[in-house]
Amino acid sequence: QVQLVESGGGLVQAGDSLRLSCAASGRSFSSYAMGWFRQAPAKEREFVARISWGGGRTGYADSVKGRFTISRDNAKNTVYLQMNSLKPEDTAVYYCAAQASGYGSRQYDEYDYWGRGTQVTVSS
Repeated sequence: QVQLVESGGGLVQAGDSLRLSCAASGRSFSSYAMGWFRQAPAKEREFVARISWGGGRTGYADSVKGRFTISRDNAKNTVYLQMNSLKPEDTAVYYCAAQASGYGSRQYDEYDYWGRGTQVTVSS
């Protein structure tokens, strides 16, 4: 069992930066691939970024590539999402998720555990 708690969201202006954190508790965090997803009002949950259990493999949605960076610190049981050059269309609730097997999927239904999310609002 893994519990995930996101933090770091907030209200920012276009062009600003935010760093989201996802703190994990439970067993064997370092064996889980991790992902970030987001969901805007009236839209489906969409993939943002993923990272393998060791951090050696990462992947990004085209909409955030070059602006967002996913990383993890297994000693701190935490995964991060650094978001730069934020745009109003990045406004959403951001969720982190843990996947027990694999290297991190782009499909939300392949993840085993989810946090409750943190709101990111980008004003123009």
